[in-house]
Amino acid sequence: MIALPTPLARRFPELQAGIQRFPGRRVLVIGDVMLDVFIWGDVQRISPEAPVPVVDVRRESQLLGGAANVVHNIAALGGRPSVVGLIGEDAAGRELLRQLEDLHIPTTGLVRTPERPTTQKTRIIAHHQQVVRFDREDPHPPSRSLHRHIIDSLAAHFSDAEVVVVSDYGKGLITAELMDTVRALAATHRVPILVDPKVKNADAYRAVDLITPNNAEASAMSGVTIADEASLLQAGAALLDRFDCGKVLITRGPDGMSLFERGAAPFHIPTVARKVFDVTGAGDTVIATMALALAAGLDMRNAAILANVAAGMVVGELGTATVGADQLIEALNDGSRREP
Repeated sequence: MIALPTPLARRFPELQAGIQRFPGRRVLVIGDVMLDVFIWGDVQRISPEAPVPVVDVRRESQLLGGAANVVHNIAALGGRPSVVGLIGEDAAGRELLRQLEDLHIPTTGLVRTPERPTTQKTRIIAHHQQVVRFDREDPHPPSRSLHRHIIDSLAAHFSDAEVVVVSDYGKGLITAELMDTVRALAATHRVPILVDPKVKNADAYRAVDLITPNNAEASAMSGVTIADEASLLQAGAALLDRFDCGKVLITRGPDGMSLFERGAAPFHIPTVARKVFDVTGAGDTVIATMALALAAGLDMRNAAILANVAAGMVVGELGTATVGADQLIEALNDGSRREP
């Protein structure tokens, strides 16, 4: 297995040049947009009504989540994202629109409907620990009329994209039929498709350019339990065969990432995270950075190196987080100083 060369500074000129080409790169994100709500507080006692902690709420934050967080990450890195998805005609949908508009991100690709709620995840966090999460969602596929609106929105926004990201959170938008349309449009416009997958929709992802499962998803979709290097290699090969895709990037948490390509040795990238507080949204950061890096002309391996660095930064923050281009360059240089 090929490993990332050290010191990382050997690749800095190419990586930094790629980051400097991020501004204006056009990425279309298709997927399950959602609102991430965080309720922050302290726990000092157990409820007398039931054996549960009483959270003394101090503050609340509402952040772009799911596919909307992918969009946010692309914008934070200097890219020019657009988004196609579904939102409800509700307070969460209005807040999501407001935040996207505040970031000067076009919202014309979002289809609003009274038929279903905007997906919302609410997390209660006390003393840097998640106490509970509750979700508001409708995970069923959209109705035929909504599906037609989504297809129309896709067709209207595809021509401007250099890279397409499918951000599947299993909330109903991504179906085999929709993926057929995405592949057809991508072939017409000659743009690559990157997929952040969900296991239940695995059969829909055939013949894309890259899928980015995490360790658990890769195990489930390959049928190989990843427990060591041998099983990792087996799972990577099985995923390339199953999906007939160009490349597979398995994100492995504290073990870094592994990139599998046909006809090439696996490329392993060790983690650069120094602290892990919260993995919320780390996959969004990975695929957003990969998409921008590819749009900026970097090859898949260098794109994966940048994605690994970016992910290592966001897991050190509580809640949904993003990384800026300047921060990413600083992290590369900081990493070079710390290498032996």
